[in-house]
Amino acid sequence: MGAAEQLFLSARYDWCLFIGHLVLEKTLKAYFVYKNDNKIPPKTHNLLKLAEMSGLPLTQDQKLFLDEVNDFNLEVRYPQYRSEFYKLCTREFAEGYFTKIKEFATWLTSHITFDK
Repeated sequence: MGAAEQLFLSARYDWCLFIGHLVLEKTLKAYFVYKNDNKIPPKTHNLLKLAEMSGLPLTQDQKLFLDEVNDFNLEVRYPQYRSEFYKLCTREFAEGYFTKIKEFATWLTSHITFDK
């Protein structure tokens, strides 16, 4: 999350949100491994799909949030979306989502315990 924080502070809001997506993706994959006896996680970047395949209990708001954050992965990776996403990523836009990404990552991490 530190890299995303530095990108936010450097006003690289598009890349901050991209890294935020990666943090959630990797944390969801860790949760999947935790819940599935160390089984290899699915090869997908889709956060909602990962959460559902893991059996993570989500509210409708959390499902919508993950679906929205999925776009940050596509928007930065593919040139046809990059320019529009860059314009969308104002400080206010990024700050709102980045705050929610950090909160979700903390919540998700709290569901992974090592005394299993």
